[in-house]
Amino acid sequence: MDKLLKDYQIISEGIKIDVKVVYKEGNFVRSYILDIPEYGVGTKALMDDLKHNIIMDSGIKAEKLLDSKFIEKLKLQFRERSEKILVKELPNIGPETKNSLIGILLHEMLGLGKIEFLLADGNLEEIVVNNAKDPVWVYHKEFGWLKTNVFLENEEQIQNYANIIARRGGKQITILTPLLDTHLVTGDRANATLFPISGKGNTITIRRFRRDPWTITDFIRNNTVNSEIMALIWLAIQYELNIILSGGTASGKTSFLNVCLPFIQPNHRIITIEDTRELMLPDFLHWVPMTTREPNAEGKGGVKMIDLLVNSLRQRPDRIIVGETRRQAEAEVMFEAMHTGHSVYTTFHANTADETIRRFTNPPINIPPTVLDSVHLNVVLFRNRRLGVRRVLQLAEFIPEKRGETETLKANTLYRWRPASDTIEKDSDSIRLFDELSLHTGLTYDEIKADLESKRRILDWLVKNNIHKVNDVGKVMALYYLDRNQVLDLVDKNKIPDLK
Repeated sequence: MDKLLKDYQIISEGIKIDVKVVYKEGNFVRSYILDIPEYGVGTKALMDDLKHNIIMDSGIKAEKLLDSKFIEKLKLQFRERSEKILVKELPNIGPETKNSLIGILLHEMLGLGKIEFLLADGNLEEIVVNNAKDPVWVYHKEFGWLKTNVFLENEEQIQNYANIIARRGGKQITILTPLLDTHLVTGDRANATLFPISGKGNTITIRRFRRDPWTITDFIRNNTVNSEIMALIWLAIQYELNIILSGGTASGKTSFLNVCLPFIQPNHRIITIEDTRELMLPDFLHWVPMTTREPNAEGKGGVKMIDLLVNSLRQRPDRIIVGETRRQAEAEVMFEAMHTGHSVYTTFHANTADETIRRFTNPPINIPPTVLDSVHLNVVLFRNRRLGVRRVLQLAEFIPEKRGETETLKANTLYRWRPASDTIEKDSDSIRLFDELSLHTGLTYDEIKADLESKRRILDWLVKNNIHKVNDVGKVMALYYLDRNQVLDLVDKNKIPDLK
């Protein structure tokens, strides 16, 4: 007997689809059921004719369907054309059925078929195609991995979808280059592999990102971090100190980095360097996003992270954001940028502040401790898999010290997450950070503490008034840099500014 765990609706291309999460007796995993409309042979034949007619009548070349810039325009054009043809062929068709047929048609012609319905579900984090024989799997925020009732027709269809994803991302996937890492038009990250590299068949993995990006308001409200810590990070970013965000896989490093970037002054030039576009900043910031590119089948045309990093130094950046530091050459250029006066932020795979130091200063990255001391703050993110929550585990500073003739670094943890109470508490006083801030700003310790308190009040005010859209948060920060007293006056009176 099936046990219903949750049911809700999603909307994709105007089609309302019922979703059910159920446990089927005798199964080892729970199921994700999409109630996708099914149509008879005659309707399917009509749909095939409709596809042909629309493409022919629109005069659109096939390659245009792979150009992301034209997708939204084409959708409107195809919707209008298909509606005229459907009304002509099926004069008695009801508005709901007509809308469903048009939506399905658009998914098949301009999207990824049934996968588009899964992409419309904000509760999903991952969508995985393992092969044509197995169902599509999804990772649900509440229930974890679920087996869906969605199947792809054959391996050719999976490869076709992988080709569409690749071309729209400016890349390719072939027998010679059977691995793909790119992003969809929506910004979601996509990975694909072809048989026989993946032994059971062709695969597609899509990490679905929030359509409304996380902001600091969301992170404080869901207890990922508190306003006291974020006020300190804001102050460090304002005065261009260098920050590394560490953590394990899926701990929220990139999301946290994205949350911090609206703290940057709007008149600063920002360059972001990523393998796949994930960062999303307020529209009005002076921002140049850059992404790497895989070489073609002949091994030409590749652009590596190190190439972009070196090139960025010639673009007069005020801030350089490196999506993730993985290799020695990247680290060397990044720390050189720090030492030449650029403000740099990056994510790094390490589970604690001490591990961050060890991994940077030992092979394969092997950066000298004297170079790593240019980092002022290390934020360590943690994912509690049992509870399904993410937290700031540590906020630390790196302190140079001598052991005999050897110069080393140690981590001084300023704040630490306490699992028993699920709170982030002060662990020790700063040894270095306030000195650095005082040196950079000319502020006394008392003035720094007063500034931190005013920033904390602003952040709490954002949460209280639910100001959480990325552009709205960015506008508040921009207003703060234009007229700090005006923002503090709004906080004192608990008024919301006009953010349109």
